[in-house]
Amino acid sequence: MIALLQRVSQARVVVDSACIGAIDAGLLVLWCAERGDSIKQADALLSKLIRFRMFSDDAGKMNWSLAQVQGGLLLVPQFTLAADTKCGTRPSFTPAATPDEGRRLFDYFVAQARLRHPLVESGHFGADMQVTLTNDGPVTFWLQSDRP
Repeated sequence: MIALLQRVSQARVVVDSACIGAIDAGLLVLWCAERGDSIKQADALLSKLIRFRMFSDDAGKMNWSLAQVQGGLLLVPQFTLAADTKCGTRPSFTPAATPDEGRRLFDYFVAQARLRHPLVESGHFGADMQVTLTNDGPVTFWLQSDRP
């Protein structure tokens, strides 16, 4: 399972000209399930991203987590994160979970995030989404769960 974390001052996701999720300061997370991923990987990745220290403390050091700053969390499914780009010029998406499994795990991930964090918004699995953000820093990290 992959999560690309971007510290933002604001972010939003639009589908069919309607805003379906928006946050102010916090994290925009582009999320992807890979083949073989399970709830175990989802739980571990969620725990890590909520506690991942990427927000500045009073001294300007990255010592505070999303949980500590109580920022917004915008979760956006993006299966292209699992692309295999090693051969040729066209990516292969074989490493990504099947659409049904990806949707099931994304829905689970969002539901668990809402139980563990007070402000969670999300994109829509399988939709053509327009995502806008103001990256704060910029600060971006790639997290990947251990493979099963």
